Amino acid sequence: MSCEHCTQGYILPGEPEGSMVDGAYFHEGPSSSDDNKPKVAVVFLTDVFGLPLKNCKIMADEISKRVGCDVWVPDMFEGKYIMKPEELEPLIPDRAGIGMSYWSWIRFIFGLVIPRIYLFYIHRPSVVIGRTKSFIEKIKETKKYEKLGAVGYCFGGAVAVGLGSDPSLVNSIVVAHPGNISNAQIKAIKVPASWECAEEDMSFGTAKRNNAEAIFAARKEKPDYIDYEFKDYKGTVHGFAARPNLGLPEIMEAYNGALEQTVNWFKKTLF
Repeated sequence: MSCEHCTQGYILPGEPEGSMVDGAYFHEGPSSSDDNKPKVAVVFLTDVFGLPLKNCKIMADEISKRVGCDVWVPDMFEGKYIMKPEELEPLIPDRAGIGMSYWSWIRFIFGLVIPRIYLFYIHRPSVVIGRTKSFIEKIKETKKYEKLGAVGYCFGGAVAVGLGSDPSLVNSIVVAHPGNISNAQIKAIKVPASWECAEEDMSFGTAKRNNAEAIFAARKEKPDYIDYEFKDYKGTVHGFAARPNLGLPEIMEAYNGALEQTVNWFKKTLF
């Protein structure tokens, strides 16, 4: 569910405005106390850096304010994080057209991945999706949400795909440059899905991306059709929607575009 690009990190400016609630980050939306609007929340599913990288919290704040709903960021890794951004940032391209060198691959595999096999194992897909489902069931019970969306980035994108097979958990998903996912998982999605795709993505490359769209397109005019969209962001690589290099104008534009896509999708599908 992860890949080498999941370990690239750029820090977004600003400071989080929400708070920690029972181990999860929470930003209360402006409509949470409005009786004239449905009680809605979004669950933000992080990349492998999890809660320590403040990007997820800053983005959660922005989604909460712009969509007008509560946003939660659960700790999918239960405090046992796989990697830190600074460990691989020098090794990973930040835009399309720049390959990863042979020695960078060697350092990635033998210096970081192999020593962390245990962490990858305890955070395997079935376990993380199970944790996330339990978290969602808990907040739906305690907060009485009428509708709930999930947006996932990289590792979290694959988790969002897994959640999308159960309409009793989520009503809509956004998937941003996901980790490894199968055709069976894509075919199992039963809720509206928006996809934010990088131009170059070693875990969700052009062939996989096109195949995913073809799976959705094949449902048109069939009973199992669900609303969907795929948008591609030129010049980007895996990670751009959550850890952009804002020093590059085209990446900053893509990051802002993907965030706007997320906001618009949830406004469309949750209200």
